[in-house]
Amino acid sequence: MTIDRAALADLARGAAFLGSGGGGDPYYGQLVGEAELARGVRFELTTLDALPDDALVVPCGWIGAPTVSVEKLPNGSEVIAGLRRLEEIMGRRVDAVLPIEIGGGNGLAPLAAAAHLGVPIVDADGMGRAFPESQMAIFNIRGLSACPSVLTAACGALTVIETPNNMTHERIARSLAVALGGIAHMVEYPLSGRQAKDHAIRGSVSAAIAVGAAIRTARTSGEDPFEALFAALRRSGLYPFAGVLFDGKIVDLERETRDGFSVGRVVIESFEAGGRMELIFQNENLLARRDGAVCAMVPDLITVMDRETADSITTERLKYGQRVKVVGAAAPAMLREERALALVGPEAFGFTDAYVPIEDLNGWKTA
Repeated sequence: MTIDRAALADLARGAAFLGSGGGGDPYYGQLVGEAELARGVRFELTTLDALPDDALVVPCGWIGAPTVSVEKLPNGSEVIAGLRRLEEIMGRRVDAVLPIEIGGGNGLAPLAAAAHLGVPIVDADGMGRAFPESQMAIFNIRGLSACPSVLTAACGALTVIETPNNMTHERIARSLAVALGGIAHMVEYPLSGRQAKDHAIRGSVSAAIAVGAAIRTARTSGEDPFEALFAALRRSGLYPFAGVLFDGKIVDLERETRDGFSVGRVVIESFEAGGRMELIFQNENLLARRDGAVCAMVPDLITVMDRETADSITTERLKYGQRVKVVGAAAPAMLREERALALVGPEAFGFTDAYVPIEDLNGWKTA
């Protein structure tokens, strides 16, 4: 599959939804992709099964607070500098790239790499959504090393990270990102083709494109974009349950950039008397309480969307007075395994609530 301009816009729209509020705004990545298409670059999307087992496959993406990325733009060289240094370390060329997370702007992060290295983008990612910390990737959950890893910043700084512990890797990378202005680019979890086939979350890039296309088509034809979204999620096979959790207006918002994250809470008041929803976020929306009762929790997806257009609103773009729908979706099955929940479930973020699937919390009995 070739990602043309229409598919690029659909990818940006779909990745914004799959980010669960995080991953950064896809707008910059879309502009980069459009510029590359304008100069004749072809973005090829390849399947995992098409990769040779001995291929070098590299996930990439941005680390830091999404609030910073709105104002502090990259200089354009970070991605290539990091990948070229990794090639020097590995002693070979990179054969393919993929997003470390499909959510938000990171879902489009491999575009620049694919354009400049002349390699395909793999239809897969490492999270099936966005998470705030790098050790929350499926590759760490499955026991693979994040290193060697290369972190690059707009100022020209380049740091190679080598550590046997992926949690230590996250702490080092996060501290560097903060010191370098709050955001940096990182290549991490270098994989063989065999490892990518065994562990990456399959089909997530094409799922994002399909989600974006469904919303676009519904809006053009005057149909309900939310129903189109839910149908596209179910068809993907990755996100079997989805629905509206709440409909209302933002009446309170607390947000700050702290320790390399955008953290806070948002309160939404129903258009009908009495109903309220509170969302807690750390880059991504993590927990939703409807009238005090939990109705969705990480790793399931919780996305705030414009109630008229079905445009996803990332946490750094939430504003008082926005009229929104909060949409939930089941996370990919790999993220619901017991070993995964230990690293990406509610307890990993300090919540005392034990994980309950979103379909059980909301009575969604049929996929």
